[in-house]
Amino acid sequence: MTDIVIRDSVAEGPHGAIPIRVYTPAEGGTRPGFVWNHGGGFVGGDLDMPEADWVSRSLAERGFVVVSVFYRLAVDGVHFPVPSDDVVAAFRWVAAHAAELGIDPGRLTIGGASAGGDLTAGALLRLRDEGGPLPARALLAYPIVHPELPPFSAELEAAVALHEPDDPRFERDAVREMNLNFAGDEATMADPYAFPGLADPTGLPPVFVLNSEVDTLRASGEAFAASLAAHGVTVLSLFEPGSRHGHLNRPDEAAARRSIERITAWLSTPALP
Repeated sequence: MTDIVIRDSVAEGPHGAIPIRVYTPAEGGTRPGFVWNHGGGFVGGDLDMPEADWVSRSLAERGFVVVSVFYRLAVDGVHFPVPSDDVVAAFRWVAAHAAELGIDPGRLTIGGASAGGDLTAGALLRLRDEGGPLPARALLAYPIVHPELPPFSAELEAAVALHEPDDPRFERDAVREMNLNFAGDEATMADPYAFPGLADPTGLPPVFVLNSEVDTLRASGEAFAASLAAHGVTVLSLFEPGSRHGHLNRPDEAAARRSIERITAWLSTPALP
């Protein structure tokens, strides 16, 4: 592991300054970059939560320049597209400042967890359709990318039956309520930039969909991975055995540490087709 330097900064966006935290390997040089968007149901989370800070530290210690983004949350009258605008603007800011950040622009990637996974996938579509720049690849950790949960496979039904009473669990009604708050109105629930599971994803860069095993939201991640593959996008889809939703937010669990190694290996793979 390498020592890292951490500093807070801001990226400029259409709604004003976007807080970011930059994690840089101390030994310098030009390195691969990773823009990371935490989860929190669109209404919670911050740069200090383990899913933001621990993940960013872990990847920086493994040689990546990581930029963690604190996008605007869907509270106090904020709805789509504001959080999406922040994620797109932050990525564009990092791409424009790659040289001063010590990032190889050809190895700049983007990722997000849970609600941040939705925002990341939506950003991919917007960057594709608005003229880029596109990241080299993307990571979606246990994302929710559909306005309502897709049907469960028999295998997933069996997995979610393993939920303990205190496990994080997202029932269908709760998922719809969470997403409607993010969308702001019923019409936006059909917007593919808000919910990329509805979109044609042709032309996106390679995507790694890393789900939690015992997680109702896995239905969304797996359905999106299937759509990516059907539209010719290079995709790796798997779940972390024994994990519950949000496992990257619990670094004391072995599943979180295993996932960091999986993510590191995938991000470090030479250029994917």
